[in-house]
Amino acid sequence: MTATLQRTTGHVMPIDKSKYKQLKLDYPSDKVLRITFDRPDTYNSLDEVGHRELAYIWRDIDDDPSINSVILTGAGKAFSSGGDFSMIEKVIDDFDYRANTWKEARDLVYNVINCSKPIISAINGPAVGAGLVAGLLADISIAGKKAKIVDGHTRLGVAAGDSAVINWPLLCGMAKAKYLLLTCEAINGEDAEKIGLVSLCVDDEELQEKALEIANKLATGAQSAIRWTKYALNNWYRMAGPTFDTSTALEMLGFTGPEAREGLAAHLEKRKPNFPSDSPL
Repeated sequence: MTATLQRTTGHVMPIDKSKYKQLKLDYPSDKVLRITFDRPDTYNSLDEVGHRELAYIWRDIDDDPSINSVILTGAGKAFSSGGDFSMIEKVIDDFDYRANTWKEARDLVYNVINCSKPIISAINGPAVGAGLVAGLLADISIAGKKAKIVDGHTRLGVAAGDSAVINWPLLCGMAKAKYLLLTCEAINGEDAEKIGLVSLCVDDEELQEKALEIANKLATGAQSAIRWTKYALNNWYRMAGPTFDTSTALEMLGFTGPEAREGLAAHLEKRKPNFPSDSPL
């Protein structure tokens, strides 16, 4: 009710930047918020703090009447390199931590989907994990030609549960989605645009300028029309909610098994994983 009253009276309630430690927030243009993954020394990996911030910032954005559009990008040479290994170890070893991570993973997806403001992602370099979730769920996704998009869940030894089941088949078709998710093959920006996984691909040096151009266009457009169109289109994702919920649950179940332990060990030791050839399924 408070947020409604503030909107009605025209009072602006800006996001409290101090709440966010790993996401850099700035305003490159009027009514345009830019969120930057800001750990370039780790290729913008997300630890538990960054993961939580990314999951819940969309609620603050939705409640801030001074924001009409959002840009999501990464500092330095990467968009985001996914969750760091210490977080994965905790997910494997600690039930309470695993259950909370499952909740945050679901909240991240649904909060992006339900955020009324249009989101533009500018995908620069490697894009993996939770960062890629937000990048591909964005309403308009723009990749640089050198972008490297990969969902590596099955290589880690768990089901692809971050968000791919809810949106990849819609974006690029079931055949391509299965191929990329089962094999964990990386795809560059140009190929991602060709198959429809991203909206646009541009030269890397033009990426930020193009993202801002589109963000400004949306920020100065008919807000009700834009937001209601987004809401209606995202009902495709909402209808896939039960399928997505299953995928995240199976991902978390996988973290309790031997394949995830071997997958993590292989990543840490920089070797090919040696998964068991048989399965109880």
